[in-house]
Amino acid sequence: MSGGTDPQQADGPGGPRDHARPAADRGSHRNGVLLASGVTSNSGRTVLPELRMKVNGSPESLDVEPWAGLLDTLRDKLGLTGPKKGCEQGACGACTVLVDGVRIVSCLALAVQYDGREITTVEGADHPLREAFVRHDGLQCGYCTPGQICSAIGMLSEYAAGMPSSVAAEGLTDDEIRERMSGNLCRCGAYNGILDAIADVAARDAR
Repeated sequence: MSGGTDPQQADGPGGPRDHARPAADRGSHRNGVLLASGVTSNSGRTVLPELRMKVNGSPESLDVEPWAGLLDTLRDKLGLTGPKKGCEQGACGACTVLVDGVRIVSCLALAVQYDGREITTVEGADHPLREAFVRHDGLQCGYCTPGQICSAIGMLSEYAAGMPSSVAAEGLTDDEIRERMSGNLCRCGAYNGILDAIADVAARDAR
């Protein structure tokens, strides 16, 4: 029909039905190839986005897929095996790292979200908690320990900044520490040592 739209063109790249889709579904079209969001094309060749971040004090420049997780990027591309894969659902805390000093579970984070940010893993965490965990036997198998330490560092910073918890105790009591560290699980049950290590460092900081 004169003036009509070819059905194939309507569904194709740039067609009216294509533009009616959400941008996340459309992606980007170059040379008739559908590219994932965040991937560019140079003369028909797909190029991965460059990710720049500072990791444990060192500038890093990486080519990563837009869907690559931060945990996998740290472990597989940078060889930082401190953050562990546990539940991969953000429930156990074994993958905890610090982003600009704030604790996050890296298994739920996309690497591209943290372009230009500063990441600290247990390998780069120069903090008295590392020695305190050893001194107070705050570990057994050690699998959860890197996440416990990074989480505790972030937790102490949150407490110092006045961030409240549901316990709302006067001072950093044992119950307060338990509540604030409840997102980090220890399958071996070394909670008493973990608690003692954190309380020890907190008391030293308070002096």
